[in-house]
Amino acid sequence: MRTMHALIIALGRFARSGARLRLFMLALIVMLLAVAPRARAQSASSAGGSAQTQSPTMVGQNSQPNISASVTSQAGAPYESNPILSLPKMFARQWTFRPETVPIERFNASEDNLARKLSLKETIFLALRNNPGLGSVALDPVAATESVKASNAVFDPELSSQIDTEKETTPVSSPFQNPGSVADVVKMYDWNFGVSKVLALSNGTLGITFNNNREYTNSAFSPVNPVYTPTMVMSLSQPLLQNFGWQFATINVRLAESAQVSSQWNYASSINDFVQRIGNDYWGVVQAKENLKVQQSALKFNDDLVRVNGDNVRLGMMAAVNLTEAQSAAATARANVQAGQAGVDVAETTLRQDVASNPGSSFLAQAIEPVQEPDVHTSSVESDETAFEAMLRYSPALAGMREAIHSALLQVKYAENQMLPQLNIGAQIGVTSEAGNSKCTASITVPSYANCFDPGGPAVPPGKDNAAELPFSGGYGSALNRMFNFSFYDYAAVLGFSMPLDNAAAKAALAQARIAMDQSRLQYRQAVYQEVLQVKSALANLIAYQQQVESTDEATIYAQKSLHDIEAEFRVGTATTNQLLQYQSNLVTAQGNEVQADVGLENARLALWHAEGTLLGHFNIAFELQNSHHTPWYARF
Repeated sequence: MRTMHALIIALGRFARSGARLRLFMLALIVMLLAVAPRARAQSASSAGGSAQTQSPTMVGQNSQPNISASVTSQAGAPYESNPILSLPKMFARQWTFRPETVPIERFNASEDNLARKLSLKETIFLALRNNPGLGSVALDPVAATESVKASNAVFDPELSSQIDTEKETTPVSSPFQNPGSVADVVKMYDWNFGVSKVLALSNGTLGITFNNNREYTNSAFSPVNPVYTPTMVMSLSQPLLQNFGWQFATINVRLAESAQVSSQWNYASSINDFVQRIGNDYWGVVQAKENLKVQQSALKFNDDLVRVNGDNVRLGMMAAVNLTEAQSAAATARANVQAGQAGVDVAETTLRQDVASNPGSSFLAQAIEPVQEPDVHTSSVESDETAFEAMLRYSPALAGMREAIHSALLQVKYAENQMLPQLNIGAQIGVTSEAGNSKCTASITVPSYANCFDPGGPAVPPGKDNAAELPFSGGYGSALNRMFNFSFYDYAAVLGFSMPLDNAAAKAALAQARIAMDQSRLQYRQAVYQEVLQVKSALANLIAYQQQVESTDEATIYAQKSLHDIEAEFRVGTATTNQLLQYQSNLVTAQGNEVQADVGLENARLALWHAEGTLLGHFNIAFELQNSHHTPWYARF
């Protein structure tokens, strides 16, 4: 911007002739520069408008969030490189031969046996910080943010320069061309600079080039030697129909921003699934341990029965079949304990590997010991309408699909623009000059009073053979000063039009974009139906498990009372071993059902919160959509 303002001042300072041309060029420059403040004001307005629209923050009611799951816009900073400071290292790596190797994860031990006693909330927080799979998903929004920056790069001004030297020596073709030499020597130096930029508002391309040439030759036919020839050219290529429109130049940026928002919602959906999985793992360990306790209690009962029946058989007070029945039941109970122990090991391993807290770098991560018991207290269940409203408001999966519809609308807008014919206008204006060592050239047409003397040429006495000196004497600075007199210039204007007769490709692309938009809308509607089904099923399961908790508790109490009564009858000989084992089996079944119902109630709560999209808020996990709209300075005009 400062360079172009300085150019205007220089134009006014050095302009001495060509008034119409100067006015035309100044008007063109002012018109081009007027784009910048409008674009900057529009960018500020759009930034202000986006700041007023915020996504809801999913946090627990009447509580403050303890952990943030949002991916900030600065998360990609560790992956970015400094464009200047990193160049030496990059250059050195280009010349260093090192075979590419894939790093192998090193483990110091097979298992971390130090167990941590944690509640469910603490376990979830620990898993969010350590699970590598979730960490990998968290990098998707970071990569998408870099895509937004890449889409803005089209507006980055491109600087170019070229400095070269060239020498050419050829045989002379005429004895008058270079007296005293058989070679014609030409040596040229070029130092050229340019800058071009795509305009963010109009999608036009503005370019300025500044070319400089110095040529020296030993030819006697060169009137100015050495000669400096600077040239400045300003050009503009502007589409008027296709690839033009209000903010059309930034449509790819908005598509990238929409994709970045979608990646954030996908990440939130992954967190939603992950938290439910950790919850299921946690309660899976609790259920496995409680089932093991039930099986161990049954084994103790059967071992005691084997001991009692064995004594009675040896004393002749009981038939041997009672002992074998007790031994068979004990063997079955022992197998159940072994299976229960395996279930505990699998559940604990699943939980510890999903949490992935591994300070000791072991194959098996740190063990997690649940300390929280299932909450079996029943509470009022929200209505279907309330649950559906929460689903529409908080579900990250639905929010991501809504953003996909927004992206499809942008694609339709782009495809509609491509239906238009190509009508482009181009304008170019340039100025040039020349200066150097201007020799005197003899001519009979010059008046007698034109007395000229040049130290490098023949002496011309006054009144004798006259000579004329070209008005280009001076050095490189003189050439620059004369360039803005606009004595030597060129300009061009072009209007181009093109359009396929049937425009089949654009029509097909527009139809495909509209189909994709309808597909995204239908997919969203289908997703809503599926989410409603999940919410309705979760509500039904929650109500059922609340009722099952009460029923299984009663069933356990009655089974314990029945077993107590049959034990009394067994001791007095009015009940058989088979009857006693049957009642004991009924108690084990009732206790297992009670454990399953208690844990199922917790998992039903998790399923409902997951379907509603409020799961993160119930565990005070804050997820807020980060604004991906960041316009660099070069994309504001």
